[in-house]
Formats: sequence, structure tokens, C-alpha cells
Amino acid sequence: MYIYKNIISIDEGKRSGKPCIREMRITVEDILLWLASGMSFEDIIADFPELTKEDIMVALEFSANQQKKIFYDVAA
Repeated sequence: MYIYKNIISIDEGKRSGKPCIREMRITVEDILLWLASGMSFEDIIADFPELTKEDIMVALEFSANQQKKIFYDVAA
């Protein structure tokens, strides 16, 4: 089931229901951790050629929107 721009999918039976990229086993969290460790988009794509720059950008956008939702839900 795709939930975000036809790239982020959530499947309860895959990676404990974490948001994944295009039904792969690569999660949004994986991408964020790689970026936080200093990997560039190019580094990530070199290590995981099945990913695209768009996949990484959508993972960042999805994460930012989730944080915004959490912030506004708590503030309300």
C-alpha cells in the first residue's frame, strides 16, 4: 500500500510496519540515518543502486511532514 507520492509504502509484515521505499526493505529511517552519518545522496545511491535521488528526497519530505504533524498535534 503506497501512502506518499507512490514512493513510501507501509506493510505490517515488512520491517515491522516502518515506512519503506517502493515496497523494498529500505526504510525512511535507514535513509535518514545514512544521511546523518555523513553519506551524500551519491554515496547512498552508489551503495544501493535501486534507490533514486527522488526516493531520498521523498523520504526527507515524508519525515519532515511527519515531524510537523507531531509538533502540531502536541501543540493543539
